[in-house]
Amino acid sequence: MMEEQEALDLAADWADISRGLRKDLGNQLYSQWIKPIQLGSLCKQSGTLDLYLPNEFAANWVSDRFADRLSLAWKIARPDIRTVKISVLPGRRAMPGLRLGREDGRRAANDGAPITQPGDALGMGAAELGALGQGPIGLDPSLTFASFVTGAANILASNAAQRMAATETPQFAPLYLKAATGQGKTHLLHAIGHAYLANHQRARIFYCSAERFMVEFVQALRQNQTIEFKARLRGFDLLLVDDIQFIIGKASAQEELLYTIDALLAEGKRLVFAADRAPQALDGVEQRLLSRLSMGLVADIQPADIELRRSILEHRLQRFSPSHVPGDVVEFLARTINRNVRELVGGLNKLIAYAQLTGQAVSLQLAEEQLTDILSANRRRITIDEIQRTVCQFYRVDRTEMASKRRARAVVRPRQVAMYLAKVLTPRSYPEIGRKFGGRDHSTVIHAVRLIEDLRTRDADMDGDVRSLLRQLES
Repeated sequence: MMEEQEALDLAADWADISRGLRKDLGNQLYSQWIKPIQLGSLCKQSGTLDLYLPNEFAANWVSDRFADRLSLAWKIARPDIRTVKISVLPGRRAMPGLRLGREDGRRAANDGAPITQPGDALGMGAAELGALGQGPIGLDPSLTFASFVTGAANILASNAAQRMAATETPQFAPLYLKAATGQGKTHLLHAIGHAYLANHQRARIFYCSAERFMVEFVQALRQNQTIEFKARLRGFDLLLVDDIQFIIGKASAQEELLYTIDALLAEGKRLVFAADRAPQALDGVEQRLLSRLSMGLVADIQPADIELRRSILEHRLQRFSPSHVPGDVVEFLARTINRNVRELVGGLNKLIAYAQLTGQAVSLQLAEEQLTDILSANRRRITIDEIQRTVCQFYRVDRTEMASKRRARAVVRPRQVAMYLAKVLTPRSYPEIGRKFGGRDHSTVIHAVRLIEDLRTRDADMDGDVRSLLRQLES
């Protein structure tokens, strides 16, 4: 009975540890190497837990790459576990002659530092990984510069990130990426890691969140391993830290990060931080650390404008070549899902998946039906009154002209633009719009909408005016 309870307790702990590893490593790496692990027995006397893999290749790989990570995770979960032993599942045949390490037992040249700890997402360089056909540990293979769509909102951050990964020494250090949730800062962090490894084959990278940095540091303190922690951390060529805002209020971790930044910068190493706010807005952070974070380049990623959202959707659609998504659906998603890029891409993925699984064609009606939650969270109610007020300020005409009978060109064109925007940005019908413009007939509104649509294709100034007004109204 006690043995059964022990097995259940171990299984429960392993489930928690597995969830953390999946989050840290990503689905692909987790599924290939961690998921096949089977729990063995725990020896109470020695404190040794057996973990089994189906063959020697997998056992050697996991032992070489994740032994310390697994051992630390288990020690945190179960203080009575002192050692984790990784071996081939009993009864399975070993694979002779197939080992990952060198014959003399030493690590490859670019894997000389200790094995990574939890949250340390990179423990090796590009050359060894490429030979095994695997992407860098912890870096999403899909998050590269090639898949990052640039626009006016993110061009500075994108160019700065590419400079940071180039072979030439960047003119600024560190790089600090500031953006709200879902705007692409984490994408750029991963892209820098991929590009840097491509340009520096023997480089070593440390990628983690600020929260994980603190967890590792505290664990090192508890185990009296701070010297090893510092030596390992300062042995990397590129430091990538995400969500730096979560280091708020942790004095000891802040001090260690400060010393690490100074040490790496002194050696010409590269550092990139990402957060949802500017360095000066990080409350509870020591002034010396704030000055280090802001001493290089602070690159702000603004919310994606309508043009960038269109480009992102069109780029994403290249991955779904069999699926036909009409232009009006793309335009609808780009205009409506405007809070962040992550929701925009998620909405498109959900729509296409639903259409493919049910055999329905992608349409505007289907988008409105299946993306209700996303659309309602993003939709800001723009009123015709707001449109009229914004247009009048833009063209410097009196608000009363929107409903007047005057037909001077200086008044008619702004009125037509306002009617066009009312149709594009609100759910109002032509007759309803006409009533808001001095009781005009619906045919007048239709004429105005078609005229402005035509002028936008032929007149760059008109197109520029409308784009500017759309940005003001949608911001």
